[in-house]
Amino acid sequence: MTPSVRVALVTGAAKRIGAAIARRLHADGYALALHYRNSQREAQALAAELEATRADSTLLLQANLDEFDRLPELVAKTVGHFGRLDALVNNASSYFATPIGSATPAQWDALFNSNARAPLFLSQAAAPHLRASGGAIVSIADIYAQRPLPQHTIYSMAKASLAMMTQSLARELAPQVRVNAVAPGNILWSENPVKAETEALLRERVPLQRQGTPEEIADAVAWLLHGNAYVTGQILAIDGGRSTFV
Repeated sequence: MTPSVRVALVTGAAKRIGAAIARRLHADGYALALHYRNSQREAQALAAELEATRADSTLLLQANLDEFDRLPELVAKTVGHFGRLDALVNNASSYFATPIGSATPAQWDALFNSNARAPLFLSQAAAPHLRASGGAIVSIADIYAQRPLPQHTIYSMAKASLAMMTQSLARELAPQVRVNAVAPGNILWSENPVKAETEALLRERVPLQRQGTPEEIADAVAWLLHGNAYVTGQILAIDGGRSTFV
């Protein structure tokens, strides 16, 4: 790999939105550290796909982001392998309902660990390397960081923390490092039994009357990373207009 090749660490990169982000950044010329937790088969398939296009351009990193020591380790392994770090994409996330009356501390820990704690401490570990490269951080937030999603109080609180982290780090790490977030609306149906929205609600509450695509989220991430160098501290809603509804 030549020294001028940009390097990105993407968490939760094996499938869904994370894989779309990885494919877009790879197409844009990045070398990629692809983090996954349990999706080894999907991660290996994605790496093989990308390697077939450009050899020696990926690194697979398995880690449970609930384990604090693994967070700086992911950054260290990325820099150790590629020699630099230009972008951190905090994509990995947990999402499930926590109806009030049955919510538990374990659910709090699971949702806050992936949606708030891991992004913060990954960003902290990455910051010195991103300062050196003039890099950027993009996190995947949610439109429900700004409004409550029924039966998802803890999730909404965790994403609100991520939104505040984005705005705070944009000040703390400036001017060398830009920090932004993308707030998706309905992009993929949830794999959990309790879904945030139905098809009927989608048609009723989304002005564009369709789901977004993972590729549209990936486009936004790419734009925030390298498409405009004068954007920081922003949370960009990619939601088909859903956030215009109360």
